[in-house]
Formats: sequence, structure tokens, C-alpha cells
Amino acid sequence: MTSLHNLMSMTDRVVLVTGGAGHIGRAISAGLGELGASICLVDRSQPALDDARRELQTETPDLRVETLCIDLENETQRVGMVEAVTEKFGRLDVLVNNAGFVGDSTLSGWAVPFEQQSIATWRRAVEVNLTAAFHLCQVLAPLLRSSSHGAIINVSSIYGNVGPDMSLYDGTAMGNPAAYAASKGGMVQLTRWLSTVLAPDIRVNCVSPGGVARGQPAAFAERYVARTPLGRMGHEDDFKGAIAYFASDLSGWVTGQNLMVDGGWTAW
Repeated sequence: MTSLHNLMSMTDRVVLVTGGAGHIGRAISAGLGELGASICLVDRSQPALDDARRELQTETPDLRVETLCIDLENETQRVGMVEAVTEKFGRLDVLVNNAGFVGDSTLSGWAVPFEQQSIATWRRAVEVNLTAAFHLCQVLAPLLRSSSHGAIINVSSIYGNVGPDMSLYDGTAMGNPAAYAASKGGMVQLTRWLSTVLAPDIRVNCVSPGGVARGQPAAFAERYVARTPLGRMGHEDDFKGAIAYFASDLSGWVTGQNLMVDGGWTAW
């Protein structure tokens, strides 16, 4: 019988994490690195990638971390990742589509009432949050197929599964754009579609995070927490276990699933 220790081991496996320089990207990369994986961080800022690599290697000195500075809105750059990963590692075992177009209150046509949300910004969000994930799964599938442990993990959101409670945003500059919800909802269904099409060579699963505490306005945070059964917003470390489960052989007979990691937000 295989031990849990061996099932969770990621030794000699290569994991590519998009949005790798971000808060969640760093946390899940650290978790997989602790299990023995080599990590390829993908993001659009080389200084941010360099900082993430230093942080990860400070925590785990033996961890191999490579970086790829890629704009996921650029189709040509996405295609180029195949050659880059092959040159750096010679293989790929796990793809984590973690990057997200989340915008902010200064982005035109984003955190505004529905009637004012812009088509141009919608297109950018869908390109990064959904089209890029589809494309990376497509171009990297041959590498993943040649691994005996190929896995794809898509990162969606609670808002890819349920509608927003707009009263949470009253009195703040925050918003909840349709493009974010639609693109993240697409990730959930893309997961199901890929799980049957890429089987049995590649397992495909999804994680849907709830809200993460990042200095949001106090009024929003208080309302959010009051609506969350576990009584707090999320932290980056809350997602390490879910990603490690889907990336490792702990979930060797699991595909097509969407795991809500949201403190119970969607249980009401």
C-alpha cells in the first residue's frame, strides 16, 4: 500500500504557475516546492518574478525556481512558453492556471455600474482569465501527456460559481465586473470539458477561492466576514493544501472537480 507521504511527494516533478509573482502564486509555489517540485513562475513583470524567486529560495534553499516573463494577453508569447519550458526543464508535469485579470478602481470600464462596463476591458479580462488558460492547456498538452503524472489545475473564483451580493460594495470604490464573473465561470466549465477530453493522460481540476484579505475597505471586509461561515476572509496559505492535493498523486483518481476554498461562502 502506498503511503500518504509518497502520494503527496512532488519530487522530480516540474510545475508551471501562471501569475506566479502574485500573492497566491507565491504561496502555492512555496507549498509545491516544499513537496519537492521544481517551479517555473510565469508573470509579466521580471522584477516581481525576481523578487518571488528570491523569497521562495530563501524559504526553501534547495528549491529550483525558474522564471518566464510573459504577457498572457500576447498569443505569440504564450506559444513561446513551450520551447522555453522544454529548454529549462525538458519536461512539464503540472500546469497551474492561476493568473487573473482582476483590475482595480482606476481601470476604465471595470469597477463601475453594469451599464458603464467597457467592451474593451471585458475583452482583456476574458483573454487573460479564460482564453490564455485554454491556449496554455492546448500548447502544453503534449508535454503534460508525456508525464505519467500530468495534471492541470485551473483557478476560478466564488464569482465563477455564484452571483455577487452588491450590497457588500456600498460606499466603497470596489466593484464586481461581469467580465470577471463570466471568465471565471468559463474556467469551471473548461475544467469539466478538458477533464474528459484529455483523459486518461492528464487530470484536470479546479479550485475556486473566496475573498482574500488584502487591505480592503473596513466596511467591505466587515460585511464579507459577517457573510462567511468560518468568520474571516482568506489568506494565501489557505490555498496551498488544495493545490497540493490536485497536483500530487493524492488525487490520482480525481478529475473534473471544482473545489470551493471559501470559508463556506457558497454553502448558504
